[in-house]
Formats: sequence, C-alpha cells, structure tokens
Amino acid sequence: METLKSMLLLTGEFELTLDGKNRLSIPAKVREQYSTEEYGTALYLVLGANRILNLYPEKYYQRIALAVAPRMVAPDELLAYERVNFALAGKVELDRQGRVLLNEKAIRRAGLKEQVTLIGARDHLEIWDQEQWDLYLTENLPFHEKTLLQVRDEALRKTREEAGW
Repeated sequence: METLKSMLLLTGEFELTLDGKNRLSIPAKVREQYSTEEYGTALYLVLGANRILNLYPEKYYQRIALAVAPRMVAPDELLAYERVNFALAGKVELDRQGRVLLNEKAIRRAGLKEQVTLIGARDHLEIWDQEQWDLYLTENLPFHEKTLLQVRDEALRKTREEAGW
C-alpha cells in the first residue's frame, strides 16, 4: 500500500450554504491544505461520531479504513461496525467549482439544514448544522481554553528541558 509522506492537518471554520441540489462548496483555503497528488482529488463522506458528517481525503481514508479496526471489541461488534461504517461511507468527487454532492440520506441522518459550518478537525473535515456547531462551540470553549493552557505549559517545559534551563 502507498505510504503518505506528509502529515495531514486540516484547519479552519467556514460558514457555508447547501445549495438546492445538495452541493457544498469546499473553500479553496481548505483544498490548499493538502496535496491532491498525495491524497487524491476525491473525498470520502463518512457518518462520524455524534452523527456528524466527515470528509476525508480519498487516499488517506483508504489507508486508515483498511489499516485500522476497532480493538477490544467482540467479533459481532466488529462486524456491525464494519457494516455500518462502510455502508454509510461514500466517495464524492469535487466538481470544477470545488463542490461536493451530499446525498439526501446523509443530510437527513446528520440533521443538516441549509446553513452549515465546515470545520477542519486535524485529519478530516466535519460538516455541522450551523446552529448545532455554535451550541457545541459555546459549550466546549471552556474545556478548550483549559486544555490549551495545559498543552502550552507542557510545550514550554519541554523547550526548557531541551535547552538545559
């Protein structure tokens, strides 16, 4: 299997509109964050945790989907996971305007309305209903701030150790 050379880091928050044909424009700023040569030109649409729609670059998704299986689960649970995960996943192509077509069932399962927020979530993109994203953000900003301070302190500690301070 082909190995991926660079670390995938997708970031940003984009308020977007699903058009009347269920197409979503993927902003150029997002598309520029990864190499289509390395990761492919298509994306995989996957129903993720909490019924949030996820978009993974094609070659990255293929790699993780084939390499990773849930550990510590019974065989029947693994079978159920694989059935649901792969049944609800689908490859979507970007059109010339950088849009992807979302299927009606995926939109319904995720509870999306016309106004959505696309966020970068490290190795994938997430498509949120705009109101749900705003609520999630409000509820989770205090946790983010606490964790950010802990991460910063740890990074400074490591820097000091490496410098011999």
